[in-house]
Amino acid sequence: MSDQVNDQNTSNPNPYTRPIELGARRIAKAANVFLHMEASGGILLGIAAIVAIIVANSPLYVYYDHILHEIYFRIGFDEIGGSFDFEVKKSLLHWINDGFMAIFFFLVGLEIKREVVSGELSTRSRALLPALAAVGGMIVPALFYWYVNKDTPENLAGWAIPAATDIAFALGVLSLLGTRAPVRLKILLTAIAVIDDLGAILIIAFFYTSNLEVEPLYFGAVALIGLLALNLKGVTRTAPYVILGVILWVAVLKSGVHATLAGVTAALFIPVVCRKDPTITPCKTLEHALHPWVAFIILPIFAFANAGVPFKGMGFHSLGDPTTLGIILGLVMGKQIGIFSALFLAVKTGLSPMPTGTRWIHLYAVSALCGIGFTMSLFIGGLAFEDLQHQASIRLGVLVASVVSAVIGFVILRFAPGEVQVGEVQVKEKTA
Repeated sequence: MSDQVNDQNTSNPNPYTRPIELGARRIAKAANVFLHMEASGGILLGIAAIVAIIVANSPLYVYYDHILHEIYFRIGFDEIGGSFDFEVKKSLLHWINDGFMAIFFFLVGLEIKREVVSGELSTRSRALLPALAAVGGMIVPALFYWYVNKDTPENLAGWAIPAATDIAFALGVLSLLGTRAPVRLKILLTAIAVIDDLGAILIIAFFYTSNLEVEPLYFGAVALIGLLALNLKGVTRTAPYVILGVILWVAVLKSGVHATLAGVTAALFIPVVCRKDPTITPCKTLEHALHPWVAFIILPIFAFANAGVPFKGMGFHSLGDPTTLGIILGLVMGKQIGIFSALFLAVKTGLSPMPTGTRWIHLYAVSALCGIGFTMSLFIGGLAFEDLQHQASIRLGVLVASVVSAVIGFVILRFAPGEVQVGEVQVKEKTA
């Protein structure tokens, strides 16, 4: 009898709730499709940046600024031996940039290790082309910025701002093109961005560390020894690594070295595969688990907190500010020249083969897309300058340069010939 009642309820749903149920299912299905899109992370990042700009240029800016800079959160212990304490008291903006972004850099560290051990950077032949491109893509933009700002020494601290590439945005633009972009192009862009991230990490470590305190680093050294011991013993459970990683993060933060470096360092100790059971892959498993949180929560929050540019008092003349102009020219022109020149020379001199299925126009488009420097450029800009005037110039320059680079790369690939087929390659080889 009860089964018949249930069948009747299923077959004859309440006419008032039926449209709501159908609407909820459609929304859930659309959300699921969106979250599985390759471009979804970049789209959310863009939306967060746009919302931040709107808020920053509205009456809500007072609350936006107050919440980010005036509200403090505190965790930890007052003192653990000597003068060193494990208490961390930071504004919300600092928690986002020092705490949330440490998780982002932890994910970057996992990606770097996986690529070096078993991915596109695992052999010399695979790593050489993106490595040369990444080096060119860091040096030339920095030179552009230096040249524009050489007569204003107070601006030179931002030389590394245009040296970074935002992998989420760049891959998001590439994925919007579907089959118009060759498969190897995505692999090349990912490899360049990974090495670029590694370069940015080294730049932060060597050039943006100040007021170094040695005592906290003793605790950090103990955490590093613990991470090494776990790795050597082949421990595959991630919890012990995470606990020691948090201790390392606090120690590095208190030392004056930027805390995000602790995230990268801890990630490098995570095993790629279990020695006893190759089917167990801690590094890849943790990477997949963290990716949605980073792409859909951490990076959009970072974008919202750091992209709010009040345009009051700004005009086209603001683009001529040395800091802004140096960033724009560095990301738009410097990236294209630096990366494409390195790719061209590497292929023409025989140091590395042309990526399968690609043409020169494809490689030039990738060089342009690498000028999208949003997340990392804003992050380095925050380390280089703290005053509001520089921050406004940095945000304007990064936003303009990233949009211009995205449009250039997208348009080139949209109208470029498709992927080179095997037969076409053979014909070219015969005619050559």
